[in-house]
Amino acid sequence: MKFGVNAWVWVSPLTTDELAALAPKVKQMGFDILEIPIEGTFDLDYKTGAQILRDNGLMGTMCAAMGPDRDLIHSDGKIRENGMIYIRHCIDAAHTMGITNIVGPIYSAVGRVWQQPPNERAQDLDLLVKNLGELSAYAADNGVVLCIEPLNRFETSFINLASQAVEVIDRVNSPSCKIMLDTFHMNIEEKSLGDAIRLTGSRLAHFHACENDRGAPGSGNVTWQDVAKALRDIHYDGPVVIESFTSKVKSIARAAAIWRSFEPSQDALAENGLRFLKQLLPN
Repeated sequence: MKFGVNAWVWVSPLTTDELAALAPKVKQMGFDILEIPIEGTFDLDYKTGAQILRDNGLMGTMCAAMGPDRDLIHSDGKIRENGMIYIRHCIDAAHTMGITNIVGPIYSAVGRVWQQPPNERAQDLDLLVKNLGELSAYAADNGVVLCIEPLNRFETSFINLASQAVEVIDRVNSPSCKIMLDTFHMNIEEKSLGDAIRLTGSRLAHFHACENDRGAPGSGNVTWQDVAKALRDIHYDGPVVIESFTSKVKSIARAAAIWRSFEPSQDALAENGLRFLKQLLPN
């Protein structure tokens, strides 16, 4: 098991200079992985970023930031195409940085919620499967895996449950299109976190271990023993990443309702969370 932390815990956007300052701190804390958010497409020099990760002995994963103009199922074709261009950019960036997993709600803008009758949802699912099929083929050519994330009902009305993600992934039917689960969202939407993980099974390629309030894992009411047992049941051995935010994250702060600090410091959030997860999920 490899443990990681998202750079959004400390900074936004992640620039080359910010990455150079953050990487040694993350390594010293004991993390194996630094998750790289891509907000603006010119924030980070990817070749330099790859070298920074190597110099600090860190693996990388990548997090997509799906803003209002990045949406694979929007009614406006220009917004859909911009979403496709952005994900292709992320795939190219991940390839340059030696990163395999790109994670996030790679279907619609965070914070976009709308009421859908069944026939419209079916049409949007068809459109998403088509677009993810194209993107997955491009990802496969670049050694990248797209990991689709269900979000809670307040951040999207499209994919909230593991079962909904499974439906999409099975229709796309590509080894380069898998699922990411996040305990923060699951804690709101799923009847049982363990059952959702077991349903996802071998489709699970990435896991965000987050507390119910986005504080340090282990400090709240997520059913962590249930989570740990389910991950063992499916023989999960992929990345386990802490994702939280500062109020600096303008791209999703409003949609994710990030208005306050969750721990005495961002360092404490990361360090306490890592200590708990290593006890919960020993290698």
